[in-house]
Amino acid sequence: MKLNTPTFLRPLVGALALAGCAFAHAGEVEVLHYWTSGGEAKAAAALKATLQAKGHTWKDFAVAGGGGDSAMTVLKSRVVSGNAPAAAQIKGPSIQEWGKEGVLADLDDVAKANSWDTLLPKVVSDVMKVKGHYAAVPVNVHRVNWLWANPEALKKANAKLPTNWDEFFVTAEALKKAGITPVAHGGQNWQDFTTFESVALGVGGADFYKKALVQLDAASLKSATMEKVLTTFKRIKGYTDKNAPGRDWNLATAMVIRGEAGMQLMGDWAKGEFIAAGKKPGVDFLCAAAPGTANAFTFNVDSFAMFKIKNEANQKAQKDLAAAIMAPEFQEVFNLNKGSIPVRLNMDMGKFDDCAKLSSKDFVATAQGGGLVPSIAHGMAVPSAAEGAIKDAVSNFWNSDKMTAAEAMDKLVAAARTK
Repeated sequence: MKLNTPTFLRPLVGALALAGCAFAHAGEVEVLHYWTSGGEAKAAAALKATLQAKGHTWKDFAVAGGGGDSAMTVLKSRVVSGNAPAAAQIKGPSIQEWGKEGVLADLDDVAKANSWDTLLPKVVSDVMKVKGHYAAVPVNVHRVNWLWANPEALKKANAKLPTNWDEFFVTAEALKKAGITPVAHGGQNWQDFTTFESVALGVGGADFYKKALVQLDAASLKSATMEKVLTTFKRIKGYTDKNAPGRDWNLATAMVIRGEAGMQLMGDWAKGEFIAAGKKPGVDFLCAAAPGTANAFTFNVDSFAMFKIKNEANQKAQKDLAAAIMAPEFQEVFNLNKGSIPVRLNMDMGKFDDCAKLSSKDFVATAQGGGLVPSIAHGMAVPSAAEGAIKDAVSNFWNSDKMTAAEAMDKLVAAARTK
């Protein structure tokens, strides 16, 4: 079969073809995902090329919207109507929620044949399972608590890359005086919360983060520490621009790329945008842990849940897709384009840039030291109903000129009770 393969994917396709990935009964896999921006689209193309190299057909079902909310709405309507896609980009507790509906496929045979339990950290493999059985496959690990900066903008403002929140506001003020938007932000609730959880981690530490935003402990949600978190969080808004409401995250990243803004608090998918724009880490852009979070790591693992389908050839294609996702060739090329790091524990990071190497190093260190925590902003920590209510409470506080931190804490406690 002749493939129209982008140059950057040819080594991957060649490697898979040499592995003898040809099947007599080729199937089709319809894949629902929300990777539509520059770096993400390249990563999706890698997955498509991987499946095509196995002789199967990829039916793309992309739904725009960085947070994936629109994609989940579409998925629900498809499943309810009895027309589920073979694979859908789902993650965190949502995998278990779909599993309870009895609509997910069992991938234990693929997992056992490819030693997934050995290759994955337990904290990750547990998320991929429903009642102890694999129903999803992880493609990567994202670090959420990153700070991105334009070095030329910092130089123009005579400012430095901040390592704590006090330094952050000194740098923000210097950028503002230099006529540069200090913080590129998109006013969508998941973006608001991405910033919020980095503040919570930096101000309160990993133990406070776990109690407040993973265990949803009422005392922690209504504490002096949370009041300081909310006050610090709201202070950041004064350093964003008036056009922030509704802006997509990648457009905020573009502001930093162009030097219109100095900094952005965003996960490492932002790096994919810098790379896609031809920028070099350490030269054209800087990466660092969000202020105060150098010894912590909020993780976001992208994964594909596999739905029950009836066609035998398509079931074979579905299992081949699951196996291919965990293959080292795919893990490398996908994550080089996505800005994330491989989810396999035994990967060679030689081809990755310094930002990714730092991410991988910190991932291992925090897993051992207790600083590795799931991102609530990105669907890894709590059930979707509670997550949505908490995000709304935080965004309401961000957007209100009148709401006090005490009132916001009351809303957080109420939101945490949402089932």
